[in-house]
Amino acid sequence: MRTDSSPGTLPAREHLPAGDAGTPVLDVVIPVHNEEKDLPPCVRRLHAHLTRTFPYAFRITIADNASTDTTPLVAARLAAEIPEVAAFRLEQKGRGRALRTVWSVSDAPVLAYMDVDLSTDLNALLPLVAPLISGHSDLAIGSRLARASRVVRGPKREFVSRTYNLILRGSLQARFSDAQCGFKAIRREVAQVLLPLVEDTGWFFDTEMLVLAERAGLRIHEVPVDWIDDPDSTVHIVQTATDDLKGVWRVGKALATGSLPLDRLTRPFGDDPRDRELPDVPRGLARQLLGFCVVGVLSTLFYLLLYSAFRQFTGSQFANALALLVSAAANTAANRRLTFGVRGRGGAVRHQAQGLVVFGIGLALTSGSLAALGAATDRPAHSTELAVLIAANLAATVLRFLLFRAWVFPDRGDQRPYEDPHEQPYGRSYEQSYGRSYEQSYGRSYEQSYRTTRFRAGEAADGPWRDTIDATVRVRPARLRDTDPGDAR
Repeated sequence: MRTDSSPGTLPAREHLPAGDAGTPVLDVVIPVHNEEKDLPPCVRRLHAHLTRTFPYAFRITIADNASTDTTPLVAARLAAEIPEVAAFRLEQKGRGRALRTVWSVSDAPVLAYMDVDLSTDLNALLPLVAPLISGHSDLAIGSRLARASRVVRGPKREFVSRTYNLILRGSLQARFSDAQCGFKAIRREVAQVLLPLVEDTGWFFDTEMLVLAERAGLRIHEVPVDWIDDPDSTVHIVQTATDDLKGVWRVGKALATGSLPLDRLTRPFGDDPRDRELPDVPRGLARQLLGFCVVGVLSTLFYLLLYSAFRQFTGSQFANALALLVSAAANTAANRRLTFGVRGRGGAVRHQAQGLVVFGIGLALTSGSLAALGAATDRPAHSTELAVLIAANLAATVLRFLLFRAWVFPDRGDQRPYEDPHEQPYGRSYEQSYGRSYEQSYGRSYEQSYRTTRFRAGEAADGPWRDTIDATVRVRPARLRDTDPGDAR
């Protein structure tokens, strides 16, 4: 992944050590609301499964969000009875709020959640979290729509689920197959940076988190699951679908306007194998040529339309300059993202300035061609002008690609910060790893971000990155990196 912005705020992924028995590697959250009947068998069954099959220490956290029945008492009784079970109470309703609040204060390096009905077969849990433990992926989701999945549910729920995922693919260009399956996991360092960008506190929380992660270039692992519909589900399909569509509109608008700082989610340069320089392997020249040609064809059509429009009101030289200026800015922005894979806003102004220099060369070629045509004939036909401009633009396009590749968006493979792959940023300070201080990255000190504190549950979910946490949970100070090889996290 090539980027011209500052190195990412996420550390390079590593395989998690097995650690001590008392340090949980996995924290499975069960969000509940008025589930006094289903909660005990769910927790006991999940605990028995993890005890029997999971090779790491684990924790099960019951996240009760504003239940009005005896669910809080049932949760407290289970927590007192089973050492690996913890209870968490929020006074406001919302599955997304519950997950975000618990995940934000958990000390486990892998965070997961599942629905209380256990519709998903638990045999998929280890395959779900294994890629996160190994360092292969950033998030993992269970998919009921994968070819290998085995699903039993009614036609109504099947239709709604598939329609919703088609909407996501068509409107937000989502590539993951199932956004709503209540069976997901995420690495903690990813959650700490990703969750502040997620606004929804209800059922759309999952979808928003996945869309932002995918747009930021994070790796999402999908696991086919065996899933049996719960006929007693309390989910209101119509209300949930309405809220989801509103969320799709809000996220789509934010992505279109570029208001989301997704560059915070990038990995350090060199973490992606595409960053590596291998002998006798060209660095994406064929892909760049293809992308540049596609962008070039579209921008040329855009340029010709602008020229034809401006030509109605002014002379050929001024119409050419104005049309070329507008299309050149669009061309630079498109090639920056699509052809050369530069993410984030870092360096965008400089790239546009360099693009204007390239524009000046193209302007000289096209203006000179028009001047030569004007010297050859007094009243050239409009079709003749367009033919001359196309020929001049072809020559300018070849030169533009060479300048873009060598000067505007050069290959940055020689600027990898770590020569030894075994010395990637662990063991270095934050400033040594990222070239900037923690305060510059997050606007506050490390101690301010991670000290132990107590606040109301609702504030923990709704504040500006939710600096507050629930009164029932104490937080261990989290370190940005493992500097101790014996650290069990």
